[in-house]
Amino acid sequence: MSDGLFDEFHPVTAKQWKQLIQFELKGADYNETLIWKTNEGILVRPFYTSEDFKPFPGPSSLNAHWRIGQTIFVADVKRSHSKAVKAIENGAESIKFVIPSEDVSIHILLENIDLKNTVIHFELQFLSEAFIKNIQTIASNAKIFIQTDIIGNLVRSGNWYHSLNADFAKCMHITAQTKTFYVDASIYQNAGANMVQQLAYAIAHATEYLDKMSDDDTLYSMFKTTAGAQVSMVFNVSVGTNYFFEIAKLRALRLLWRTIANTYGINPHCHILALPSKRNKTIYESNTNLLRTTTECMSAIIGGADTIVNMPFDGLHKKSNTFSERLARNQLLILKHESWLSKVNNPADGAYYIETLTNQLAEKALVLFKDVEANGGFLKQLKEGTIQRKIKESAAKEQQQFETAETVLLGTNKFPNTKETLKNTLELYPFVKTKPRKTLIEPIIERRLAEKMEQARLKMEE
Repeated sequence: MSDGLFDEFHPVTAKQWKQLIQFELKGADYNETLIWKTNEGILVRPFYTSEDFKPFPGPSSLNAHWRIGQTIFVADVKRSHSKAVKAIENGAESIKFVIPSEDVSIHILLENIDLKNTVIHFELQFLSEAFIKNIQTIASNAKIFIQTDIIGNLVRSGNWYHSLNADFAKCMHITAQTKTFYVDASIYQNAGANMVQQLAYAIAHATEYLDKMSDDDTLYSMFKTTAGAQVSMVFNVSVGTNYFFEIAKLRALRLLWRTIANTYGINPHCHILALPSKRNKTIYESNTNLLRTTTECMSAIIGGADTIVNMPFDGLHKKSNTFSERLARNQLLILKHESWLSKVNNPADGAYYIETLTNQLAEKALVLFKDVEANGGFLKQLKEGTIQRKIKESAAKEQQQFETAETVLLGTNKFPNTKETLKNTLELYPFVKTKPRKTLIEPIIERRLAEKMEQARLKMEE
């Protein structure tokens, strides 16, 4: 095809590249100077070649048709409906409604919304088969995802909605209705888990549902691919600012889910709903959050997320407002329509670095997943506190890196604007709230890196 255009360029081996680099280092140690180790235990090299692959990975089959989403907490049904309509008029292609109670009127909420072209996600903060049946009746012709995650509720709150058996019985009935499983894996990232832990715990979390489903022959037969059924798996994932690693993380998640799903004989495809991490966001110099969320959304796009929901830059300490929500939506509009990040399928395919990271993250996560399963499974390890302990160890390491400025958050632990004051302008409490209560397990708590430093700054304003 090249008509001999490249014949004069001889192939260069990885060994030759390394020899040239060592010559240029003028005696400095190659390993100490150019190789760094991540918190996941991955050694990052200065270059990668096709020699790293035997065989080379095939196409990942990702498409460019990702959707711009917006989250709306339904405190007032009419206001939330109006907000959704305006968001769609201004570029949102998917709406995620967070439903706090069964009193919410789905009919009013969805009135005049173009359900043929708008994907709707419902995140329910309660467990109700009747409410879900009502959603399906009203939105029978719509593309909807109903997100009920009883294990996620246990992880966050430390308790079941009712009890283990009652919750799983309802969950399996709901799954039969919706043909959808949902795993909220965002909490692991926001609590400080490293990427290997995030991936391993996400699929271990999902496997608990699959194990319960496989105990019911009637339900299981509904989802077997041999029967032509297509169960939908939805992962809610938080994305941080480690750009290439986050791209690889989402690709690795699909790889891992495909492996697990094929084992159970169900649909190997999954829907990934991605949103920026809370872990690295700050209340001081909050404009810097715009930069963080932009790269995080780019990682989600290139990593193959199906729906991306951005977060307002001042959402930690300001109430919901039109300005910051518009900015969040416009960031995605720019990435989609002006940066053309919706025009190319599989944009990361063939990149030696990203392909290598994808494989390494998937392999390490699979090892950890197998360890969780060998020791009784995800729920058992939660009950014993093993999962919580490992996440806290990872979070403590990350916190130390932040406090020693090894991990930098501009405007907080480096180049802070010491003249900025916030005490009298806080509309929301931006820190972890603790309320002693009896729980079945120790809940996993989301905590931002900057919280301790921000609290100290607020005290100094007094």
